[in-house]
Amino acid sequence: MVSSELKIWNPTLYDAQIIPLVYLSGVLMFIAGLSIVHRHNIWIWGWPSVVTVLGWFGLLLGALRMFYPQMYTSNFENDNSALIVEVILITLGVFLTYKAYLSPQKEIG
Repeated sequence: MVSSELKIWNPTLYDAQIIPLVYLSGVLMFIAGLSIVHRHNIWIWGWPSVVTVLGWFGLLLGALRMFYPQMYTSNFENDNSALIVEVILITLGVFLTYKAYLSPQKEIG
């Protein structure tokens, strides 16, 4: 999902944000974060805690977008800060995909 938002593919995606769409994305982010926190609230030393932190981040960011959608209506500056955040999110997604599906699993029992 994050790779589809890169400026290479969609250079004008963040030029204008309408309040109802920001609110809707906040609702979806809040629901996703709430479901992750509800089912995966694991605080151990290791990579599963990353999923829990992302759930809490989605919950808080979704609530922020729902209660203050007007913050996102201004135009974004044409700098590389959004690209840096997107690259970090893509790297995090690749890491979690590797850990969940491709890393060797220990069998129980």
